[in-house]
This record gives sequence, C-alpha cells and structure tokens, in this order.
Amino acid sequence: MATKYERYPTVSISKTVSVYPKIIHPQKVLNLSNLDRQCPTLMYLVFFYDNPNLLSCDGYKSCNDLSLNSVFNSLKSGLEETLSMWYPAAGRLSLNPNDGKLNLWCNNKGAVLVEATSQVKISDLGDLTQYNEFYEKLVFKPDFDGNDFPRMPLVVGQVTKFGCGGYSIGIGTSHSLFDGPSAYSFLSAWASNSAINTKQTSHDHHQLLITPVHDRATLLTLGNYNSQSGVNNSLLISKIDHVITAANNSNRNNQYDVPQMKARGSVGAAAIDHLLQLLIQASTNGGNIASSSNIFNQKYCSFVFKTFHLSSSLIENLKREVFKDGGFSCSSFEVLAALLWKARTKAMGLRKEAMVCLQFAVDTRNKVAPPLPAGFSGNAYVLASVALAAGELERIRHKAIVEKIRQAKDSVNNDYVKSYMEGVQGPRQASLPPLRELTLVSDWTRMPFHNINFFSSRATHVSPLVPPIPQIAYFMQNPNDDRAVDVRIGLLPDNLDAFCSYFLAAIAQ
Repeated sequence: MATKYERYPTVSISKTVSVYPKIIHPQKVLNLSNLDRQCPTLMYLVFFYDNPNLLSCDGYKSCNDLSLNSVFNSLKSGLEETLSMWYPAAGRLSLNPNDGKLNLWCNNKGAVLVEATSQVKISDLGDLTQYNEFYEKLVFKPDFDGNDFPRMPLVVGQVTKFGCGGYSIGIGTSHSLFDGPSAYSFLSAWASNSAINTKQTSHDHHQLLITPVHDRATLLTLGNYNSQSGVNNSLLISKIDHVITAANNSNRNNQYDVPQMKARGSVGAAAIDHLLQLLIQASTNGGNIASSSNIFNQKYCSFVFKTFHLSSSLIENLKREVFKDGGFSCSSFEVLAALLWKARTKAMGLRKEAMVCLQFAVDTRNKVAPPLPAGFSGNAYVLASVALAAGELERIRHKAIVEKIRQAKDSVNNDYVKSYMEGVQGPRQASLPPLRELTLVSDWTRMPFHNINFFSSRATHVSPLVPPIPQIAYFMQNPNDDRAVDVRIGLLPDNLDAFCSYFLAAIAQ
C-alpha cells in the first residue's frame, strides 16, 4: 500500500563525488575497541536550513545569492580540510583474517558527497520534529550487503536544495568510527571549515581548537583485561546466540540448556547480565525470540516514530512533583527516563511477575583509569541497567525509580567498563531481537546538533533517521529552548496509543 509520503516528487541526484583528505596520511591499521565494533553501520542525521538568501545581513549572515553548486563546493572543500585531521573517517573497516574482528584501515579511500534537488518546499513537510519517511530520501545510502566492509565509506553526505530555496544536509557516519560526542565534534569541524560561513562564531573556533585523538590504547588495554571470576566472557556473544537458537527450537535438550546458562556466573556488567536474563525469560516462558533477520526486518518496518515536546517549565514541575517530600534533586534525564520506562512497560501489557529492564547510555570518558584524552574520537559509551518486576515498577513511586537510575549510573566505573567490554567481545556482534521487556534510552541533550552552522545560521531542525534499534528513545535538546527536551521513541502500532496515553498522563500529573 502506498504511503502518504509518496505524493512528494522524487529527489533528483545531480552529482556524486568522492572526497579525499587535503593532506594524505600514510596508510595504517587503527585497532578498534570492542565498543567500536558493536554497531558497524551508518547513523544518519538530516539538518534543515531555511533559505539562506532570505537571511538579513547582520554582521555574519550571508546575503549573497548562494547557488546549489556553490554550497556543494563549499561543503566539499570543508570536508577535504576536515578529513586531513580526522583521517580515519576517510578509511574503511576491515576484518582481521586471524580473529574475524573489525578494525579500521586508514587508507585514504575518502568520503562520498552527493548533490540533489527536490521541488518539495520545507513547509510541505509539516512539523519537522515528527519523523517523516521522506527524510530517508535526503541521505545517501551506499549499497552494502553487511559483509563487504572495504567498499563501505565511513562518512557520506547529501546536500538537497528544496523548491523554497531552503536546504537539507543529510549526513551518515559509521558508528564504528564515532559515538555521539565525537560525531558532534567532527560535524562541527566540518561546518567550521566550510566556506558557506562568512563569519565563524566563537563556538566554531572552540571546535577548531579541539584536536581529535584517534588512538584507542586505553580502551584496548581494558578490553584485554582477563577476568578472574571464572566466567569465559569471550563466549558471551555465543551464549546469546545459543539462547536465541534454543528459544526457537522445540526439542527437549535445547529447552534444558537455556536455563543452565544463568547458573554459570555473572560477568559483572549489569547491562549484559540483565540482557541474558531477559532472553532466558523470554525463552523459558514460551516467548517468541526472533533470531531470523527476516522476522526482525518485518517488525522493523512496522515501527511508528513519535516525538513529544516537553518544555523546560514542565520538566521543572515534574522534578518538583517527584521530590515534593524532600530529599535529593534529580536531573531532567533521570526523571524523564523514569516516567518513560514506567509508561512504556505499562503499554506493553506484560505479566506482573515478568522481569523488565531500563538500559541507557553512559559516557565513560572520565570513568576509566586513566581517563580518555580530551578529543577522543572513538566510542566511549556503555549501557547502564536497572531491572525490576513489571508489577513492582508499576507500583513504586517515580522517586524510587529515579534513585535506582542514579545508582545504576553511579555503578559505571573502571571495573564495570572492563566487564562490559569483555561481555561484548567476539568476532562479531549477536543480532539481538527487539524485546518488549527492554526499554532503551539515549541522551542527546548535551549534543545540540541544531547549533552546527553549515550555513551562516543554525539549523531549523535536525532529525535522526531510523536507527538500527528502532525502539530506542532519544532525548534531544529543543532548538528553541535549551532546557526543554524532545523525546522521540519508536513503537509498534499496537502499543502506540497506550503508550501515548500513559506517558501524557504521567507528564501532566
């Protein structure tokens, strides 16, 4: 059945070029950490900018007649300059033939930049904060079969000029190359190096002063840590595969093998312990765990993405309400994560005795010993985890949930990161199915992507596209209020109305 977005005219690509570093570096292999290898796919953002020719001349805004060709050439020259310092971004992922692990081959193969046009006006897209399938046409998606890593560029960009004179810049960066903060620094450097800006702001100069550090030595040392707990952590990924396989078979031996794994010991990282327990729970209770990629893709295509706008005043009221009886204060993230977890779990209609889990990303740059250097450009996030019975989660107050979230966050230290990295160790990553019992949250509020000035003003809006894990909830800074939060979450249609009802009721308390 045709979607409502198919009424839009197609996006026409007029130019596709490879972009190489201005300064060529000697080729070398950059060893990746286990955190880099978790998700070797492109993560996409689409930046929207109003017609730059309508902006007034106020000292830094351009009033020149910018053509698509001049914008494209400016982005290209800026990317050439940026790749000179961020040279791994011009490389390719490569499988080590000895252990099957991914590393980064810094071979100067370059990025890809595309020029495109559309007759659509940005105003035709409606509320830009609500995900729109048309956004998928505003990024360049290279052909990739999941295995041919040497052919896959790590950075791709597409500049599209709309019928109204506005622009979008859709950018994909490999998650094996960058996490959120390092992607933010890379894109800020690219914007600062592009000649579209007639005058750089102090923020841009600050980004230029940050020298990226590409070496993963500290995390590689942690990843080589040998546990004395008796658990063979290198087999945890295969254990997850075994749980999934056992859950999808009906023979008695496999049903017996699954619960045995729980008794083999804990790895010390709660996120991985809890994930294994959720998979075991789903298998032993007759759950249908979809290890087949075809089944997963069917579910993936069904997800609906909804954004909720939470003003700064509303968030402050929520924090006061949660702690009206006194005690410590909490962050916006903690209170919103508590409300979302409770609302989503209730919307799933789970058994009260079922184990449910909230997992959220924690930046470890200052949590490992020694701390990662300023400008570290790789992945430095691990997942923290809270687990409760569904009935208990529904019963306890939000204050108690916030306290558990804070405890989980505080538990992430050097030893936790060591255990986590062991837990995700392996020649490849397991393909995890979507679990109704698992709520995932990623906090982007400290990465205001809309402030990245590819033109002479900040973006009207920046939208992430569908992520590899579609049910994840993003907390994003609102472009018009830096203390407000936009919450975007992916849900299956059967759960959408219930979640909206419970979540809106929670924030209206």
